[in-house]
Amino acid sequence: MGKSENIILTNMCMVYDGDYILVQERLNKDWPGITFPGGHIENGESFFDSVIREVYEETGLIIKTPTLCGVKQFKPKGADRYLVLFYKTDQFEGEVTSSEEGDVFWIKKDELKNYQLANDFESMVEVFESNSLSEFFYDENWEMKLL
Repeated sequence: MGKSENIILTNMCMVYDGDYILVQERLNKDWPGITFPGGHIENGESFFDSVIREVYEETGLIIKTPTLCGVKQFKPKGADRYLVLFYKTDQFEGEVTSSEEGDVFWIKKDELKNYQLANDFESMVEVFESNSLSEFFYDENWEMKLL
């Protein structure tokens, strides 16, 4: 087994304001439903800068001090690993604006289950909010593990 892998790098960010979270209703047919904004990390871009850029592109908000709070990883078609870096922040400025990625809006955290969520999003939120979990992982048999 080689030491290098073909990895797809992405991010996702939970922007929150007290009991409210900013969600995105994705228009993507491959992964529809409510989720947090985020996207691909560009070649040569820092992880930190990428999450600021992605949140701005998808929501119109300029986030500050995003904190890395976990990861999700799995083996997709066409790559050895797909890695999603989870960030969160309550520091932001600007006006919420939807994008071609989907509609963005604020909801109360405890109302999240009232929406059609993207596949596995509820489990991802556990990692975002936990002080003891740091990883959402699918093994080679597609068994989900929260670690």
